[in-house]
Amino acid sequence: MRTPSTPRALALAVIASTASAAAASLKDVCTVEYAKSKLPASDFIQGITLDPSSVTTNIVYNASTSADSTFYPAATFSYCNLTLAYSHDGRAGDQVLVQYWLPDPAKFENRYLSTGGGGYAIYSGSQSLPGGVMYGAVAGATDGGFGSFSTNVDAVMLLANGTLNYESLYMFGYKAHWELSKIGKQFTRNLYNMAEKTKLYSYYQGCSEGGREGWSQIQRYGDEWDGAAIGAPAFRWSFQQTQHLYSNIVTQTLGYYPPTCEMEKIVNETISACDSLDGLKDGVVSRSDLCQLHFDLSTLVGKPYYCPAAAASSSAHGPSSAATPVQNGTISKEAVEVAKEVIRGLRDSQGRQVYLSYQTAATFADVTTQYNSTTDKWELSVDGLGAEFIALLLNKNGTDLSNLNGVTYDTLKEWMIVGMQEYASTLQTNWPDLTPFHNAGGKVIHFHGEADNSIPTASSVRYWESVRSIMYPSLSYKDGADALKDWYQLYLVPGAAHCSTNTLQPNGPFPQTNLQVLINWVEKDVKPVTLNATVLQGENVGQNRQICAWPLRPLWKNGKMECEYDQKSIDTWHYDFDGVPLPVY
Repeated sequence: MRTPSTPRALALAVIASTASAAAASLKDVCTVEYAKSKLPASDFIQGITLDPSSVTTNIVYNASTSADSTFYPAATFSYCNLTLAYSHDGRAGDQVLVQYWLPDPAKFENRYLSTGGGGYAIYSGSQSLPGGVMYGAVAGATDGGFGSFSTNVDAVMLLANGTLNYESLYMFGYKAHWELSKIGKQFTRNLYNMAEKTKLYSYYQGCSEGGREGWSQIQRYGDEWDGAAIGAPAFRWSFQQTQHLYSNIVTQTLGYYPPTCEMEKIVNETISACDSLDGLKDGVVSRSDLCQLHFDLSTLVGKPYYCPAAAASSSAHGPSSAATPVQNGTISKEAVEVAKEVIRGLRDSQGRQVYLSYQTAATFADVTTQYNSTTDKWELSVDGLGAEFIALLLNKNGTDLSNLNGVTYDTLKEWMIVGMQEYASTLQTNWPDLTPFHNAGGKVIHFHGEADNSIPTASSVRYWESVRSIMYPSLSYKDGADALKDWYQLYLVPGAAHCSTNTLQPNGPFPQTNLQVLINWVEKDVKPVTLNATVLQGENVGQNRQICAWPLRPLWKNGKMECEYDQKSIDTWHYDFDGVPLPVY
């Protein structure tokens, strides 16, 4: 820090010196004055000014997490909750809020952790921050400068029709997380009085949009983190967001809008039929690839389904649902054709593959239909995430798509490619050459639920394959995979949904200790061979399971799981996007 030059600065320095000499407790460090004295120098990052007057602190004693939390195990811990504001020079009214959870000095393990958001949120707060403190890390989060920790970027992205707020776009795309970690790491070193030569291990953890945010840093800033635990990342943004509308267009093109109960029945019957293909009958489809190879959805035609009437519901924290009547019928060949077409993935009018879709046995969440009590028919319900992307970031008018009249498969293709062109440097986040990160010694645990119904699991396989082919072009597939495993490992989580467990496959395991596994890999060179996981619900709750590292796939023989190499299965995950004029990494 700069040498204090004012009476107040001198006083703060004295307080800091006195406190640091006896900073044996959380109470010692969790004061506004002490925190102010440990802020990075005002010119630490060019173009950024920290606001010492904005610092707030409060101690939280004996916070706890439950055993069924998906991103960290059960734990009890105390921490200092600190918030800080900063601004970008030359931007009137600009303010970015960051939050850091600081562990007790006695439990600090020379670690820093950045956390991400989900959807259009860059902040997930208590859903992510506990995963750092319990491991002795300062855990950080940002509001991206969007106005508050509860404000999502879509609320501030549009300045006026036709005019985006590009600063918010860049902050959401990658800038905010770089600033969060740069400030957080230096503040951590100062706060805990770390010697200059003492190593501060830096990590990242996030899922969905939070996963994309993690990759945005790894792809740009090779030495920012020592390790990252990333789940179901929403990279390839224009493809991913438009893809949410694909299922809508399937039903519209085929002219059949299935009742929700009919699609639910298809999923449940698929799970039952494919459960034992991995050699273990446990209600979990661990091999969706074998399901695709060996199960014909057409065999479900004629199966009876029934769902009782349901009242309308509304929620301040999620989508509302209209009332539905009793649903009683049999699976139709039209519904099966909808399911098959969704699973195939988007193709253009010439039959060329444009993008990928969900795995067999994932729910058809995007096949959104709604019951019209006036006509007594099921009708199209436009997917909100997909519609918002088109309205906000392509049309730039903020007007949601109330219908998809005239939209075809070719329209979706055009939207994907236009979005790829416009947001290649901000939101696409699919740069495959990770050489700087690898050269800096970085490690990645990348995981994705095999039954993800929001971000297709094959999306992660596609990126892993892009990195392998770009970074190890002269090696065979197997040798390249082995080389990649030394620092970047991908795991497909059996039966898991989007960044969570799956109520339809409750006995599926979830890797809630990823950060601990990553820490052991980075700090102790304990390279994982399989990924540790725990069954968090269902009849087998508490059981430990191991997840195979891609491209190996699980197969149970005589009650024991093996990780096998199955080329036919691997091939089902690979797509030739011959409908797109440029490589899609």
